[in-house]
Amino acid sequence: MTILVTGGTGRLGRHIVERLLLTGQTVRALTRDAGVARLPTGVEVVEGDLEQPSSLAVALDGVGAVHLLGTTGADHAPLRTGGEILTMAAEAGVRRITVLSPGDGQELDGAVRGSGLEWTFLWPVDLMANALGWAETIRTEGRVREPYGDRRTASVHEVDVADVVSAILTDGGHAGHRYVLTGPQALSPADKTAALAAATGREIHFTHLTDGQARELWRAQGWPEEGIDFMLRMWATVPTTVADVTSSVERVTGRPPRSFAQWATAHAETFQSRGSE
Repeated sequence: MTILVTGGTGRLGRHIVERLLLTGQTVRALTRDAGVARLPTGVEVVEGDLEQPSSLAVALDGVGAVHLLGTTGADHAPLRTGGEILTMAAEAGVRRITVLSPGDGQELDGAVRGSGLEWTFLWPVDLMANALGWAETIRTEGRVREPYGDRRTASVHEVDVADVVSAILTDGGHAGHRYVLTGPQALSPADKTAALAAATGREIHFTHLTDGQARELWRAQGWPEEGIDFMLRMWATVPTTVADVTSSVERVTGRPPRSFAQWATAHAETFQSRGSE
């Protein structure tokens, strides 16, 4: 069976592609620019744009299962063309789909539920890999600066998400379900900073920023204004349920989720100071 991974060149999509390859699947990755894909040997890379369904005919040809992104663009706007894409997928012979979406009533969700496909909604509360955004300041200054420093999130390892997607698309058995994916514990940015300090053997400090200080910092780092607005709005309105730990990863994969300490240890070299490289 050929499996199509939309967003296959993204931070999460690359892991999904790799996990599917490890299980022996034929993998096709969708990207807007195949020239910069740099995916493993054996992956078929096809160009297309989820916001232009007419560009997806080649990508869907001969596909049995799809991993579909629920948002597009730098501002993570909800996918508005889901209905057209799902119709094309069904007509192309797709049987099974995982959708990266909360599955809580957005326009895409209704289209998925009415598609006739074996669907499963997956929603990672927060990816541990987002901590990679701290790497530069940790390396150069030994410090993490973040707003909303007391927020706690049950972040999930990106490989665990990829394992869940791989298991559902290859083995089935989870049609009609909505899974919130988390790690084994809820941590604040300060907790994660401490875990990174332990993993690297370095002294790393945490600084709590106001919204204004965060905006100034991210703007200096080259973030687009819409990205800054999105992040501040997201963290200002995030529900306390992001700290709720679920059993979804274990339910699908049969094993407990990886901890942030494990993630930090695996990525410790990324956070080492220039002098220790």
